[in-house]
Amino acid sequence: MVHLVYCDDKEKVLEKILDGTKTMIVRGAAGRKIPHSRVFEDETLYFMKKGTGKISAMATVSSVQNYVKLTEDVIIKILHENQSKLNLSPKQRERWHKKCLCLVEFKDVNEITPLEFHHQNNMDDWLIIEKIEDVVIGTSIPYDYKNSKFK
Repeated sequence: MVHLVYCDDKEKVLEKILDGTKTMIVRGAAGRKIPHSRVFEDETLYFMKKGTGKISAMATVSSVQNYVKLTEDVIIKILHENQSKLNLSPKQRERWHKKCLCLVEFKDVNEITPLEFHHQNNMDDWLIIEKIEDVVIGTSIPYDYKNSKFK
């Protein structure tokens, strides 16, 4: 599988990824939400700056940490221990202070010729797809969450 990750434009997430100051992405929720337990080592991440409609970078997943039913203290500890890779602002630390966390470390970041993203109404901020062309204008297919189901 490949993954399309929306990057927060206000927090300059894509810029941090491209300049090497961010080498890990976090997603969190009260329960196991996408991509928790559905992203694996050696899969490809594509990055898109929110609001641009352009997929403009890619990387390879190097490690994944999935956590459930975290206590307040453990959430703080996990985010703190990974801060050098996550490069989170105080606002982001608050946003991702969740009981279920998925931390995805990546390597081999490359800027790519921007691909035009075909946004569909039912899309979340992390998409799991077979190939990137499935969400690119001209080659996209109707998006469903079949690749997001637990295996």
